[in-house]
Formats: sequence, structure tokens, C-alpha cells
Amino acid sequence: MAAAVDRTVETFGRLDMAYNNAGIQIPPSDAADEPAERFDRVNAVNLRGVWACMKHELRHMRAQGSGAIVNCFSLGGLVGLPGRASYHASKHGVIGLTTSAALEYAPRGIRINAVCPGTIDTPMVSDMIAKGELDRAEAEANQPINRLGTAEEIAQAVLWLCSPGAGFVVGVALPVDGGYVAR
Repeated sequence: MAAAVDRTVETFGRLDMAYNNAGIQIPPSDAADEPAERFDRVNAVNLRGVWACMKHELRHMRAQGSGAIVNCFSLGGLVGLPGRASYHASKHGVIGLTTSAALEYAPRGIRINAVCPGTIDTPMVSDMIAKGELDRAEAEANQPINRLGTAEEIAQAVLWLCSPGAGFVVGVALPVDGGYVAR
């Protein structure tokens, strides 16, 4: 991550915004039966991955005195579901990382927020459907908007959080979920 961020700054002269979207899903499991290796892997990617990105982005943004970071952590950071304890723990961790860093860096001109996507029509979700871990019709019915979200809808929310239009938005975990958590 350090090399990727350094190369970006070398190429463009600065780093004004970043979107950290590190995430894997693991099969549902009874919390008492979850292998430690799976817990470690999901946290290594979902939590440590976002931390590593943010750490190196903040070094450059701190030096320039400005920037906006948006972390992605899914609704799994806002709610719990049976069989998903390890995955949700990793996503809840990203909330703590985001809000704590947001408070630390807001006085330095750097805004840090997060998006919390609902069920989005992505290859990961398609894979979960194919494996029988998720029922598409049920997922659509669980969202008040009655459909899956799109990657483009998440991108628009991220762009807004990085824009001057969100200049007074700091430390927010924005659900982009078709109304799921509003119920």
C-alpha cells in the first residue's frame, strides 16, 4: 500500500481523495465452530486492509493539510446476523477505525467517512447466491426498495462524500442500502 500511494502521489503530485474497499466474505458458521484461521483471514483483509490503506494515505494528506477518505464496510458493520459473527466483527472494526481517525484528522483538514452498502449486485454476491449462501429473491425482499443495489450507486455516494458538497460531513457511516437499516 505504501508503494501504491507513493506512486499515485508521484504521478499526480498529491492525493486528494481515496476510497478503501477491502473485503472478503466467508461462509456462514456457528460462532462456536468458526475456525481461528477464517477469523484471522477475514480480519486481515477486511479490517487490516482498510487500516493499511488509510495509514499510508493519511501520511500524504497530513503533509498537504487536506483530503477526503471514504472507507467501505457494508451493513455488516451496523447490524448482526446469525452465522456471520467473524465477518461482522471485521466490519464493526472498520467503523471504530473510521470514526476514531475522523476525529483525529478533522482538525487537520482531512475528512474521513464510510459507506455501508446493502446487498449490491456484485461478483461476490453472485458467488454467494450460486453457493446457496444467499437467496436473491429474499435479499431483494429484505430491502424496502425491493431490489439489489448497484456498484454505480455506491460510487455516487463515495464521490459525494469526497466532494466539497460534503465538506461538513465527518465521521459518518452512510448506509447505502435501499432502506434496510431504516426499518
